[in-house]
Amino acid sequence: MKNIFLSILSLFFAINIFASNEIMHVQPSFWWAGMTNPSLQILIHGKSIGASAVALTAKTCKIDSVARFANKNYLILYVNTQNAQPEEFDIILKNGKKETKIPYQLKQRAANARHIKGFDASDVLYLIMPDRFANGDPANDEIFGYPTNRQNPNARHGGDFKGIEKHLDYIADLGVTAIWLNPVLENNMNENEYPAYHGYATTDFYKVDARFGTNEDYKNLSAKIHQKGMKVVMDMIFNHCGSENFLFLDLPDSTWTNHGVHYVGTTHNTSVQFDPYRSKFDFDDAVDGWFVESMPDFNQRNPHVAKYFIQNSIWWIEYVGLNGIRQDTHPYADYEMMSRWCREVMEEYPDFNIVGETWLHNNVAIAWWQKDSKLSAPRNSYLKTVMDFPMVDIMEKCFDEQTEQWGGGFMRIHEYLTQDVVYQNPMNLLVFFDNHDTSRFNRNEKDTASADRTKQALTYILTVRGIPQIYYGTEILMTGFKPDGDGYLRKDFPGGWDADAQNKFTENGRSAKENDFFTFAKNLLNWRKGNEILSKGSFKHFRPYNGVYVYERKYNGRSAVVIFNGTDSEQTVAVQRYKELLPTGVAKEIISGENFSVEKDFKIEKRGIKILEF
Repeated sequence: MKNIFLSILSLFFAINIFASNEIMHVQPSFWWAGMTNPSLQILIHGKSIGASAVALTAKTCKIDSVARFANKNYLILYVNTQNAQPEEFDIILKNGKKETKIPYQLKQRAANARHIKGFDASDVLYLIMPDRFANGDPANDEIFGYPTNRQNPNARHGGDFKGIEKHLDYIADLGVTAIWLNPVLENNMNENEYPAYHGYATTDFYKVDARFGTNEDYKNLSAKIHQKGMKVVMDMIFNHCGSENFLFLDLPDSTWTNHGVHYVGTTHNTSVQFDPYRSKFDFDDAVDGWFVESMPDFNQRNPHVAKYFIQNSIWWIEYVGLNGIRQDTHPYADYEMMSRWCREVMEEYPDFNIVGETWLHNNVAIAWWQKDSKLSAPRNSYLKTVMDFPMVDIMEKCFDEQTEQWGGGFMRIHEYLTQDVVYQNPMNLLVFFDNHDTSRFNRNEKDTASADRTKQALTYILTVRGIPQIYYGTEILMTGFKPDGDGYLRKDFPGGWDADAQNKFTENGRSAKENDFFTFAKNLLNWRKGNEILSKGSFKHFRPYNGVYVYERKYNGRSAVVIFNGTDSEQTVAVQRYKELLPTGVAKEIISGENFSVEKDFKIEKRGIKILEF
């Protein structure tokens, strides 16, 4: 009887100790056996656990070291998983007679996990802001107590994973091949102080925002996107978090964030990363400053912080089956840590791809960030894909101008492309003309020439070198002007909510002008899909002449010749001038779908486009 009593008392004591320790976070909550890097970091956040002795009941892995911090609410375990097998075990924390058991699991990896195919120049990325695309589950709209308000451009509107899932056929039929979602992780911020509908103020790096769904919902959405033959790209942010993130509210120690808990703003002058004449003062101001007051800046020079983020990205790749990552504010973070991250991800997933947000306004600056760039040697960013922001600046101007002999219109594009020698791999540039941070290419409803302008711009990004990205709603000529506020760049897709007066996911819901452009975009996107001329082909162009710009993509004996009229009047294309690109005979003209003879000079209408496939 005495032994039974003692056993019951011991069990009661252990249960109460677990409660008193208040284990709040274990990150990651599970891992996989057979990973390339055998070192597993397990962060444990709980009340007064910092002095605990730690042990594992595991049979095939062991603790290499334990990190303790000034804040006694944290422990970090470094576990050696070399040759580990899938198993369930306990992490045991002991403090005197007190004992806490934390269940843990090493899972079996999916058979093809290591060789998941990343996005590349064969793809077109379709960028979606989840809160603004479609609401498939109204029940999750107000989970954190803040009501949705679609009349307020800066409030939550209720879009979610179910809404995206509901329209996967629409997206796939459009002809894009990859879906990039703006950040989906939890942003449980005070919505009255900082509306975080956009997702860039993460409050838990291992949990999706409950207003979009659950982690499992995200995994299921990814599986359904893959079933439709499309890829999944996840938006990540290592530079900063939301101020309501537990890692900031209860800092392990002051070295986890730059400037501790005190706001010091960044200058946003990230050219200091490559400026040979920079001062240390300017460098620190830019790289260590906070993006905004509600987004504390992480110190990636801290090895625990670096490991936390590297491992977090690998966890999401493995868990969701990602095909790529878009890294926000890439140049704002520590160069060496980001380089290490890219390298370690590629070592784990050799066919993967990462694109960094390199928002700089000249090609030398962009090229410096690309993997194997001679400009940054002997350093190497290992960042395979960079964003071609200078091209965005050029396109914003050139399609409004007359293409003259010097300077304007397509002369801007021609001149810019002649400088591609600065890039290590121009095919790994993300090319686009707008996104969630810029004015939409159709700035407002009064742009009477918007359709012609956007047709030329869309044709250009789908046929030039690189990896195209389009922003949701481009296909129906959605508008938005940045000076009006970011919320207006991120309008709801009409028809994504049951109460919407118009459903522009359908032909009947669109205007004649919208349907004309939608059909144009859909035909062009589906022609591009699987077309190796564009994903692998060489590029040759002619200097614009009489306002006409001509270039060729060629691969394996096949070619596509793209012709733009950059003027407001009809022009003649002189066949003899372009004879090295235009074989004698008949080509298929992709825009009209008709056969086209190139045996004699021909006309091209004002602001016209022709794509001749041979």
